[in-house]
Amino acid sequence: MNHTTASEPIRVLHFADIHIGMENYGRIDPETGLNQRVLDFVSRLKEIVDYAIEHEADVVIFAGDAFKTRDPNPTYQRAFARQIMRLSRANITTVLLVGNHDMPIIEQRASSVDIFATLDVPNVIVGRAEQLHRVETPRGLLQIATVPWPQRNRLLKYEEHRGMTVEQLDQEMVRILDEELGRLAGEVDPALPAILTGHFTISGATFGSERSVMLGRDLVIPMSALRLDAWDYVAMGHIHKHQNLNPSDRPAVVYSGSLERIDFGEEHEPKGFCWIEARRGDTQWSFKRLESVRPFVSIYADATRDGDSPTDAVLRQIARHDVKGAVVRVRVKLLQHQEAMLRMRAIEEALADAYLVAGISREIERDARSRIGVQNPETLSPETLLERYFLSKNTPRDRIDDLMRAARELMQPGTDGGVM
Repeated sequence: MNHTTASEPIRVLHFADIHIGMENYGRIDPETGLNQRVLDFVSRLKEIVDYAIEHEADVVIFAGDAFKTRDPNPTYQRAFARQIMRLSRANITTVLLVGNHDMPIIEQRASSVDIFATLDVPNVIVGRAEQLHRVETPRGLLQIATVPWPQRNRLLKYEEHRGMTVEQLDQEMVRILDEELGRLAGEVDPALPAILTGHFTISGATFGSERSVMLGRDLVIPMSALRLDAWDYVAMGHIHKHQNLNPSDRPAVVYSGSLERIDFGEEHEPKGFCWIEARRGDTQWSFKRLESVRPFVSIYADATRDGDSPTDAVLRQIARHDVKGAVVRVRVKLLQHQEAMLRMRAIEEALADAYLVAGISREIERDARSRIGVQNPETLSPETLLERYFLSKNTPRDRIDDLMRAARELMQPGTDGGVM
């Protein structure tokens, strides 16, 4: 194998955060007996592997979080292993970085992906430690540095750290990780392409819905620790929103994002993976969107102007959206008297092509009588009714006093604009 810089770029596929086992908005698939949302995540993984094989990837970097939990059930482990074995048999080197969802609570225990290293599966590297790996590929040598999820438990075995507060431990972990990143950069051969892959939060990153499934307390690493000349590309996992944190400079510091949407917080986010053509000093990359990702659709209908036909307003809004195969939620704004007129069966029929209706909520705008708390407003003076109205709107007392003084002046007979 020629160890000089390859004339043809090395092809790398970067993805992360599969979270197999996520069952949000799921239902049981009758053929497999599994939650359909789990199958969605497994299907996206298969698409990734299909793409890598079809496009002759040299390396696949998985930047962590294979499963939802640290102790996945055997069925989920089998589904993940089948796809990794396809890459192995295709002679594509796969780097499996250990994320916070893969990491055991106790350091000595195995992670959920350690089995590949234990069985010495060909062409698979498990990134459980801060280490620089040199990978032979058909297009040349590629350097890959792995930085897994940082564990605080590693510090607690040293006497000097045992009396520290959680905040002090966090600061110490950030300092140590910064040193490790510098050490790895110093080990890089500057003549060969090098990629850093990590699973942690970088300062300036925009969060997705990963907070709802977070395992463990988060650390924030400064961008300065990653913006180093040693790296041609930084392949990140952990944050579910795809983003490049260093768009105007090199290296690109990229979160590939998760492969499937977890909830409505990710409704408008594209999901996919990154394709990298690695050359020393001239690495190019692009985001490949997965069009097959399960859509999440929010529909809002304001029926307050539709009189006795509020259902028509909802049906019009549904018709404006593609709900086929989607997880859908509907929010309807109604006047109080319209609530009983809403035909739920008609709305459900209009949503028949949806994968799942997550909910149809009603926002009721109470009429004036309810708002001011008066059953017989005709018995009250205009001045009293006006004051009640301001109170129903939570108007500050001093503001009410000013408005009422102005109203009294307008109501005085003989004044401009007054009552005649």
